Amino acid sequence: MDINNNLLNLMKSIDFSCKKHRDQRRKDSHSTPYINHPIGVTYKLTQAGINDFDILQAAILHDTVEDTNTTEEELVKEFGRKVATIVMEVTDDKSESKADRKRHQIEHAKHISKEAKSVKLADKLFNLSDIQTNAPPSWSIDVIQGYFIWAKAVIQNLRGTNQILESQLDEIFSSTFIKGDKHYPTIPCTPEEEPKLLENYYKIIIML
Repeated sequence: MDINNNLLNLMKSIDFSCKKHRDQRRKDSHSTPYINHPIGVTYKLTQAGINDFDILQAAILHDTVEDTNTTEEELVKEFGRKVATIVMEVTDDKSESKADRKRHQIEHAKHISKEAKSVKLADKLFNLSDIQTNAPPSWSIDVIQGYFIWAKAVIQNLRGTNQILESQLDEIFSSTFIKGDKHYPTIPCTPEEEPKLLENYYKIIIML
């Protein structure tokens, strides 16, 4: 497939995702348009040297099945089996509880393709970077730190995929986030203490 067709398909996926997410907003303090997220994830992939158009299309589309009325069959029809497969690999099962989805994502990360791992890394990088300065107002310090600990556990099972993305994520895990006018560590404990705080996080999010 030549570059013109690749660009055409990428723009088609952007158009598709914009329409699917048009009425959605992020949970951050600015209620930013949801489409900012998949576009931002795709940008982070290109910044990390990833120029595979199937991966970039999947990044643009990665939340369409999970968060809109899009079906896997629809993605196959519009964008082909490979792109659809990558999207489905990073799609959570919304029939599970929040805590079970979080647990499953950690374990599932070991088994997905390298293409899907790249999308997952960029997805986590975008979300964690955003939370550092623009966390959802309803999230407590414990919820925010629990999210970082959980994301670190997911990332651990994605390592060896893209050094640029992984290094940026490691910087976040050794940094801070802002809540109000104060800075807090993203990871507030030793590695040995992380499993205990992760279990506490699962208990908290059940009530959110």
